[in-house]
Amino acid sequence: MRIWAKIFTENRMIKDDLWEDYSNDTRTHKVFKALSDICVKFDLQQPIWLDSNVKEFKRHSKTRFTKDSFIEEVPFDYLEFHVIEED
Repeated sequence: MRIWAKIFTENRMIKDDLWEDYSNDTRTHKVFKALSDICVKFDLQQPIWLDSNVKEFKRHSKTRFTKDSFIEEVPFDYLEFHVIEED
């Protein structure tokens, strides 16, 4: 599985990272681990999965965590989280 995480401010990508895991772990475990690893790398707290995020991710394997998904204030508009390759 490969997941591309991107941080945007004013419709410009200011930071991105590619996360990869080809283990036999479940898709759900990989997604949560990817988000955790990416947040550590970007020095962010973990965002909250709102209902809209869950629906969008199930439908498109992609979601945007806006400022509403974070408890602390973040210096960007949104974090895009996108599965670009599945096992």
